[in-house]
Amino acid sequence: DKKYCVKDENGKKYMFRLSASEQYDRKKAEFERMQKVQTLGVSMCEPIEFGICEDGVYTILSWIDGTDARELLPTMEESQAYNLGIETGQILKKIHTIPAPDGIEDWETFFNRKMDRKIEMYRKCPLKYENGDLFIDYIEANRHLLVNRPRVYQHGDYHDGNLMVNENGHIVVVDFDREDYGDPWEEFNRIVWCAQSSTKFATGMVDGYFDGEVPMEFWELLALYISSNSLSSLPWAIPFGQEEIDVMTKQAADILGWYDDMKNVVPNWYRK
Repeated sequence: DKKYCVKDENGKKYMFRLSASEQYDRKKAEFERMQKVQTLGVSMCEPIEFGICEDGVYTILSWIDGTDARELLPTMEESQAYNLGIETGQILKKIHTIPAPDGIEDWETFFNRKMDRKIEMYRKCPLKYENGDLFIDYIEANRHLLVNRPRVYQHGDYHDGNLMVNENGHIVVVDFDREDYGDPWEEFNRIVWCAQSSTKFATGMVDGYFDGEVPMEFWELLALYISSNSLSSLPWAIPFGQEEIDVMTKQAADILGWYDDMKNVVPNWYRK
C-alpha cells in the first residue's frame, strides 16, 4: 500500500492509504471489521472513509501524532514500560471479544496444516539455525494443545512495531492490514519483538491481558506458536539479504535462550 498524510480544508490531518483495485473486497472487509473494533472503545487509528478512486481503492484513517513504541521502549524506565505493556494487553483483550464467523474451519485443522507447511519450508531451506530442530521437536510433541482452541478476530501483527505512543503517553494500535481470525493466544506470537525491545513491556503485556493470572496452558501454546513462526522466519528472510538473515538468526538464538532450549515453557524474561 501507498500511505500519505493528507489535510482537509481546516488543516486536520488524516492517513490516506491507497491499495490496488483488485484489493477492493479484502480492503472493504478490513475497513468494516475495523469499524467493529472501534465500537469497543479501542485506542486505534480510526476508520473514517472507504472508497474507489482512479488510482485504486482508498482508506482514510485518523492521523496519530506520536512515536513508534519500538523507538521509545528501550529508553523508558522499567516501570513505565511495564505499565504501557499492561495497557497494550488490556487493549488486545478487548479486540479478542469479537468472535469468528460461523462455519469457519476449526483451529486445530487450520494450524496443523500451517505448521506442516512451515516445517517443510525450514527443511528445504539452504540455511539452518543452530539447534533449530528443537523447534520442530517441540511442535511435534505439543500438537495436541490445538484441540478445541477458539477462533476470534485478531489484529494479525500485534507487536511494538505496530503500536504508537501518543502525545498523552498512551498506546494507539495501527496497521490492521493483516487482520484475521484465529486462536486469541496465537496473537502473542510476535511478543518476541516486544521482549527484544523491553522485557518489562512484554511482561506487562501478558499480565495486562490475563489480569496477572496467567494459565500454564498459555505458556505451552505460546511456545508452540513461537516455534512455528521461528521456522518460517529464516526462509522468509533469505530473499531480503544477509541483514534480515542475521536478524532472524539472532532472534532464534534469543528464543532458544529464553526457553532453555525449549525445556522450560515460561520464557526467562518473564520468570525474572
